Amino acid sequence: MNSKHGKSRLINRNLAFPLLIFAFLPLVGSAQSIAKEAKPRIVITCDPELDDNNSLIRFLLFSNELDVQGLIYASSGYHWKGDGKGTKWYVPGREYTRFGLDTCPCASWRWDKDERFIDNAVEAYAKVYPNLRVHDPEYPLPEVLKSKIRFGNIEFDGDFSKNTAGSDLIKSLILDDQPGKLYITAWGGQSTIARALKSIQEQYEFTTQWEAIKNKIARKVVLLPSGDQDDTYAKYIKPNWPDIEYREFKNGSNYGFGAQLHAKPADSLYFTATWMKANVSSRGPLGALYRVWGDGKQMVKGDKLDFFGLSGYTMKQLKSMGYVVWMPLQEKGSWIGEGDDFTYMNMPANGLRAYEDGTYGGWGGCVVNDHSTSVFALPAGDTSQQVLAAAISSANAQRIKEANSYPDFFPAAQQDFAARMKWSVSPNYADANHPPLVVIEGPLNVLASPGETIKLTAKVADPDGNTVSVKWWQFQVGTYTKTIAISDPAALQTKIIIPKDALPGQTIHIIFEATDNGVPALTRYQRVIIKIRD
Repeated sequence: MNSKHGKSRLINRNLAFPLLIFAFLPLVGSAQSIAKEAKPRIVITCDPELDDNNSLIRFLLFSNELDVQGLIYASSGYHWKGDGKGTKWYVPGREYTRFGLDTCPCASWRWDKDERFIDNAVEAYAKVYPNLRVHDPEYPLPEVLKSKIRFGNIEFDGDFSKNTAGSDLIKSLILDDQPGKLYITAWGGQSTIARALKSIQEQYEFTTQWEAIKNKIARKVVLLPSGDQDDTYAKYIKPNWPDIEYREFKNGSNYGFGAQLHAKPADSLYFTATWMKANVSSRGPLGALYRVWGDGKQMVKGDKLDFFGLSGYTMKQLKSMGYVVWMPLQEKGSWIGEGDDFTYMNMPANGLRAYEDGTYGGWGGCVVNDHSTSVFALPAGDTSQQVLAAAISSANAQRIKEANSYPDFFPAAQQDFAARMKWSVSPNYADANHPPLVVIEGPLNVLASPGETIKLTAKVADPDGNTVSVKWWQFQVGTYTKTIAISDPAALQTKIIIPKDALPGQTIHIIFEATDNGVPALTRYQRVIIKIRD
């Protein structure tokens, strides 16, 4: 197999699974194995947008590799429930002021009165849990996931004036003494997160513990936002908690609405109706919940911005029916979007170690340091449906431009998703594919001097006895930015000569990649970070 990273070597591992793993275990015990490290602790906060629903389904399939601490309903500028008392709410510039809409101030916005999409997803997970556990016993019990569900600050967009069950849970997690980072996503607005931080501030600001509390939170909390969808980051979190790490990503694969509009040729297949039906939407209870074009569903009945479930109509006809058609219509059954995937796609144990540092990069992209928002912002008076479609098209084109030098991880991520969906409907281990096992002999963090030769050895095994192709390549995220020579990129053993112009403290990231020939083909990695000695 050829790629821009060099040719791959095929390694045949036609051994019985138990014997293979038995032979592999001594190496695992003597080398760093990312999969054996503590699982990242993560909280999901999300609003009832259909792409949040889809992102949540994929997320639950990764729950075997994560320590899920919270699944929290949140509001945003796009969805809020109201207080049930008829109180009217209005924020200038929100989507209800666009496209000729004139419906707010209003008592709620695009929120079902009995909203339970998180509960629905976890209940679907419970149905397939016996199958998932066959393929990995690390999948959490459904009861454990159910116990993590809370409602956060959902009454009004951007309102964090009250404590809620969701904010209380986040507060308790922030203040606990569990080791490691606490990763908190914001797929919708950040008001629930803001409320948790505000309640901590109110409790401790005028005590002798305040400085220690602030320092602890700065060390511990990592925010993983899908933009600032209710302005609470800009207005409260950033001014009052400037030292909290805030990871926004760029360059990674586009999982969002309209991703197919500017997809690379190698990625286009994974958006099609044929691929989606074969690998996602037809796959049992989780597939039945997953939203695709023309599926006849809406997150909220009568929602004029959720036209994706309708099929057989032209854009003109949909507009005449009162729908806001803000992107071109697509093939029935094809991809709609999972616009929040990038917030957690660097977290799973695929060997890229991307969760360790936002600059490392992985399936979710690389960190953005300017805290720029990733949501579309249109002028408050804009009534043109074409403007938003153009904004989506322009943003997608910009993503492609920025990602030219970034590895295209999308096929590997999609094939991994397809495999996990297959696990969910396969009660027998042998009926599905599983990723290869990959380790590096010796440490994954190496000190070296300019001109020094580094020898690297990898070992690969495949639990299904598949043939595995391997390659070494340089991930251009290190601070040494020039290309280095890899002696034999298609071998298990290779040599790297550290350039003589490398400066003290600079880093070089080397990836060992292994892909099996199962269906779907699955890829795992190991990352070696070389740091130049001072």
